[in-house]
Amino acid sequence: MEIITSRANPLIARIRRLERDRAFRRQSGLALGEGVKLWEEALRWGAGVETVLFTPDRQPERIPEGVRAVRVPEALMEALSPVKTPQGLLFLVRRPDPAPPERLTGRCYLLLDGVQDPGNVGTIWRTADAFGADGLLLTGASADPWHWKTVRASMGAAFRLPVWEVETAALGGLFERSGLPLYGTALREDTVDVRAFSGAAAVVALGSEGRGLSGEVLALCRQTWKIPMTPRCESLNVGAAAAVVLWELWRGETERIQQGRG
Repeated sequence: MEIITSRANPLIARIRRLERDRAFRRQSGLALGEGVKLWEEALRWGAGVETVLFTPDRQPERIPEGVRAVRVPEALMEALSPVKTPQGLLFLVRRPDPAPPERLTGRCYLLLDGVQDPGNVGTIWRTADAFGADGLLLTGASADPWHWKTVRASMGAAFRLPVWEVETAALGGLFERSGLPLYGTALREDTVDVRAFSGAAAVVALGSEGRGLSGEVLALCRQTWKIPMTPRCESLNVGAAAAVVLWELWRGETERIQQGRG
């Protein structure tokens, strides 16, 4: 076990850069995780943990072989941690390749188009995992899925459910090769209630609250869906909308399986 006390140490400088620099996270292939719970999730799901830093009272009971273990004083952890109330443990984990496979082989995917808030992306990631989605695709100016806020909000889903970043121009070919129809949460002439969907496979696109789906993504949608709500309510937070849509798809899939139509 190493002991680091200096803020000028190269590892400390590396972590600071990972916190703030998206390009460096991609270049280094690393992401930052914070907190004991997230650390335990990373170990549970076999994430590629490279390094763990901890204060004297937060030394993990188990540190896998090959993981660099570093003890730091509380003052240094407080200065280094990106959260206001540090939990006394930070770790670096290897992030998967952001490029999608040549073909998607699952039945349910979520496409986020220009969702820029890391917390929203992480929450949606967690919800997609809870309701049996096969993966998450990000396009447009969406938040970095490996920003520490995104990883933290995913509550471990980051280590279980794949996420890919895709150029908008490449989406049509990907979905065609995969045999998956794209549906969008938006209003146009063909819009139907989300509860009318009876298919067995889908990619569902959600846009940012400010501008919705981009014209490029909307043009790829086979059909658009709306979520029924009271007339006095105009819209939902994108995280809430994702939860409603995913729940509806999960419910429909469960019914098909129970009726032998899976």
